[in-house]
Amino acid sequence: MAKILVLYYSRTGNTEKMAKAVVEGAKITGRVDVELSYFVEATDLNQFDAVLVGVPTYHHDMPVDIKMLFEEAAARGISLKGKPGAAFGSYGWSGEAPKLLIEIMKNKFEMKISEPALLVKYTPDQKALEQCKSLGKRIAETLIQQL
Repeated sequence: MAKILVLYYSRTGNTEKMAKAVVEGAKITGRVDVELSYFVEATDLNQFDAVLVGVPTYHHDMPVDIKMLFEEAAARGISLKGKPGAAFGSYGWSGEAPKLLIEIMKNKFEMKISEPALLVKYTPDQKALEQCKSLGKRIAETLIQQL
């Protein structure tokens, strides 16, 4: 069975809510294993068939933990080429972290990225959570079609 990683960082809980909704959407198909995680080792990334990452924007940037994860993956030569991926996250005023992460996933790791990034200002409402579920379902369906 295909495996999806939904990795997230959340200080306020907003991006965590989004990540849980993404997982819920991916599980709708019933044909993928989905792992929700706050932390993974760079060497674990290639164990998944798709990688979705939730990153809030703090001070016009992504959290250092996520940045370091992808820097280590690049340094170790971890291949994510061709794997489906997406970025999502909450923000207060600028919202560029998920967009920056998409650039890394697409250009450095050559992943097949769902664009644009899913951005939610402050706390996700029901409409935003439905968009998160839709993102998870769409990535799961894409992955199933590839197999």
